[in-house]
Amino acid sequence: MYKWIIIGGGIHGCTAANFLSENVSPSEMKIIDPHKGPMDLWKKRTEYIGMEFLRSPSVHHTDKDAFSLQKFAGDRSDPKNFYGKYKRPNLHVFNEHALKTFYGNGLERSWEQGTVEQVYKESNGWTVKTAQGKAFRSENAVIAVRPNNKVNIPKWALKLKKSRADIYHIFEEHPPDLKEVSLPITVVGGGISAAHTALKLGEMHPGKVTLLKRHPFRIHKFDSDPGWLGPKFLSSFQRLNNYEERRHAVNEARYKGSLPKDIYYKLLRLQKQEKLMITDGEIQKAERTSDGSIHLHLEDEQNLFTGTVLLATGFVSSLEEENWLQELIQNEQLQCAKCGYPIVSSSLEWCRHLYVAGPLSELEVGPTAGNISGAQKAAERIAASIK
Repeated sequence: MYKWIIIGGGIHGCTAANFLSENVSPSEMKIIDPHKGPMDLWKKRTEYIGMEFLRSPSVHHTDKDAFSLQKFAGDRSDPKNFYGKYKRPNLHVFNEHALKTFYGNGLERSWEQGTVEQVYKESNGWTVKTAQGKAFRSENAVIAVRPNNKVNIPKWALKLKKSRADIYHIFEEHPPDLKEVSLPITVVGGGISAAHTALKLGEMHPGKVTLLKRHPFRIHKFDSDPGWLGPKFLSSFQRLNNYEERRHAVNEARYKGSLPKDIYYKLLRLQKQEKLMITDGEIQKAERTSDGSIHLHLEDEQNLFTGTVLLATGFVSSLEEENWLQELIQNEQLQCAKCGYPIVSSSLEWCRHLYVAGPLSELEVGPTAGNISGAQKAAERIAASIK
């Protein structure tokens, strides 16, 4: 029997494992994830859209020591390791540091590639079964999966997909090779992922890319006010006993579809160089034409013809589609708010010896729960609960 099982090997699961490893050996821990290695999905998605620097500052990473990432990068002469006054880390430096931390703690011995199919309680702990036919037993379990991992496909796009047109979501399981897509390309979305994708494509296919967004650019340094990182906002948030009010506070705090100023200026620079076109408009309907191109009908009778549509329209909650999680909630009568998210203790314990991390903890941690800073907060609370 293991001491800890962590379900999910992304940033949140890996951060929890790193914090726990101070008191738990790799042989006493199991990390279960569908992918081959730690943070594989994160690495795949961020590389695909061409992210150069993270939005978060350098003190937000997967290790315990706040300045660990800066120390790691300090041995290098490359001045592009960090960007701006908040020292936002270069993506590759961040990833290298995260992997160095993970493997430095010996956690490759804890890794188990598998898809969780069932979780249930026994008298002395938890059993986790995978679709690969394996079962693992543990005293404690951490659920560190994202409940909003289902890509958002607008209604007009669903109809277009059925016509076999060249339309894809940037974060779908098998997105197209961006070097091989039919030109011209239209990126649909107004947030940071859409912006990164448009910048990458504008350099790759200059003059053949349009960024189509429904609203003016929303410029914010981060995706919520930095006051949510500490007591400035969290103190009053945690005094809210009504979880509908907490949900409202979390939703209102997020700067959805926003991007930082430096990314905005890069978009304008590419637009000025005529490598990228930026258009405002909402798609009313879309259809595949006889020559295989795509006709986008915008509001006010605007028309846009394109070869490929790339959706950067974010995610929707897939909490109800996680059958094993819904079964666990029902069998153990776990407390949930009306929004379906867990009601947990300050240590993020859902019930005895069962913890949550990542977005599942946001009714306790607040709007930054799904971010890297939220991963650190959750890991710190969970690790502290066993001391």
